[in-house]
Amino acid sequence: MSEAPAKHKFWDNIVPLKGGLSGPQLAGWTPGPAARTGMGCRILADQMIPVEAGIALAADVYLPRVAGRYPAVIAFSAYSKELQATGAPAGNNETGSPPVFTDRGYAHVIVARRGMGRSGGVAGAYFNDADVVDHAKVVQWAAEQVWCDGQVVLFGTSYFGIVQPQVALRNPAALKGFFTIEMCTDYFRHVVMYGGGPQVDFLSLWMGANFTPFQFALRVPPLVRAVASHIFNSKLKRWWWPQIKKRMSRIMKRFRQNMPTRPTRELFAAMVLDGKTRATSALPPGPSGRLDGITLPFVVIQNPGYLNLHQFGAYDLFENAGTPKNCKWLIIGPATYELPSFHWQLEALAFFDHLLYGAANGYAGQAPVRYWTEGAGEYRCAGDFPVPDGEAVRFYPASNGADRAMHRLLTKPVQSGANHWAAVPYGAIVTPGFDEVANPILGFETSIDRDTEFTGPVTLSLVFSSNEIDSHIVARTGRVARDGTYQLLSMGMIRPACRRIDTARSTATEIAIDIDRPEPLTPGSPVTLRISLTPQPVVLKMGERLRLDIASRVDLLRSDQSHGHAQFDMQVPPYFARNTIHYGPDTYVEMYQVPDRRRPSLADDGEI
Repeated sequence: MSEAPAKHKFWDNIVPLKGGLSGPQLAGWTPGPAARTGMGCRILADQMIPVEAGIALAADVYLPRVAGRYPAVIAFSAYSKELQATGAPAGNNETGSPPVFTDRGYAHVIVARRGMGRSGGVAGAYFNDADVVDHAKVVQWAAEQVWCDGQVVLFGTSYFGIVQPQVALRNPAALKGFFTIEMCTDYFRHVVMYGGGPQVDFLSLWMGANFTPFQFALRVPPLVRAVASHIFNSKLKRWWWPQIKKRMSRIMKRFRQNMPTRPTRELFAAMVLDGKTRATSALPPGPSGRLDGITLPFVVIQNPGYLNLHQFGAYDLFENAGTPKNCKWLIIGPATYELPSFHWQLEALAFFDHLLYGAANGYAGQAPVRYWTEGAGEYRCAGDFPVPDGEAVRFYPASNGADRAMHRLLTKPVQSGANHWAAVPYGAIVTPGFDEVANPILGFETSIDRDTEFTGPVTLSLVFSSNEIDSHIVARTGRVARDGTYQLLSMGMIRPACRRIDTARSTATEIAIDIDRPEPLTPGSPVTLRISLTPQPVVLKMGERLRLDIASRVDLLRSDQSHGHAQFDMQVPPYFARNTIHYGPDTYVEMYQVPDRRRPSLADDGEI
């Protein structure tokens, strides 16, 4: 049978845990009064939750100091739970800060899956069905505890967010809603084979940071966690976080050099060597295609700063979940890169207060969609996404001469012409000065003659040929300010051999590609590619320029963490090649222009 719950140790709570907030917290509004405040925080460490005969999962339960029964906020993942409450700038620190939740009258439960840390059993593939069943059992277990009032919600970022829709599909009786941040719904397309290419850079970084023998064996006593929380969540963060952010690329490089456990390496091999199709993928498919079975209230947060991860699941969930329209909200925040992920906690608490305590704090009146608008510096609202009254606008690339020139974006198509760029495999050896004779990037610009908001899907249609049987296309849009400052807006990519559209899995925001059936190129023969770029709401102002760049490697076009973006290099293109863009009516970038829409005023009671 499972282990008995750990007894409370008096020294676990000698030093009170210090809470932390970072990054965006509220999407353009101020909630009404909180349901509860000033409740404090205490920990019940290493509570063992039985999920199967002989197997129990380890959980840290953070409770208000005031005795009582409270709603439970559960965070579940494959990561170690040992540093989650400290505020340490670790990439897996994505549960939120326990004292922030307990102070507002919630129990915060952080759980490690089978095989991780103190949890029993053997870890399987990530997001597997056994984890989903275990997660649902954790919901039921929490609801039955003496410190819980029987109501449970879910919260968390990335892994902690990705698992939530799967549990919501099972609809445990005690589960009342969920709040998911930066998530995916199609694990094959959104995580492992982004744009048709294996995500080896991300996977090696992720596994080297989170699934080493050190992480599995990590033990941090609650007293040490509490002391650490006072260091990491102090005002010193204003100094050390910018310094870490500047060095994040080097830190990530060191994580890639860490050796994961052997089972983790075997899973990596299965993903990148064998998982070329859905049928052979080591990961389960994810909930995409079944989201209409979700009926629970939820909020989903999209961070446009992750440009080849976490980018389309939020839109899939919001569009296709069976939840009534007045009970689901999509928030598109600013492009931010924050560690730990202590953002959006106040928004979540306002949602939970509304949902579980019935607080008249204004949440029921929030617009279904709120989105941060670059260039305007504010949140705007819509009744749906894509914005219902948006109008598709196409800009047509046109040549301005030599490949290296800055080319044009026109509002009407040209009838012919072509330019070329060099596709060089990532990390390949070339002669010094090679870029001077073989241009690796094509750039296109147009001037903006009046302030214009673009919010919605971004699609690149490209008539393309190569002198090889396959290549890779990476495209980005950007905003060039009047002073010449460049800001990356959106990015997308495709393997041309995987150009067939998967209509069954496509959404209003994403054109899904069929990775299962590659169709090699005929060298020199043009094909038409349709590529979804990540949406980024923006107001382009008069005198600014919209820029489109096309290349064949992520590292040539990406930004970095110091600018709020997190992108991962990919081992593409597969071959040296000379690629060609063919101009005409089928080569364009399509964006959605919407009317100026600003936030309605709030009534005195906080409702719209």
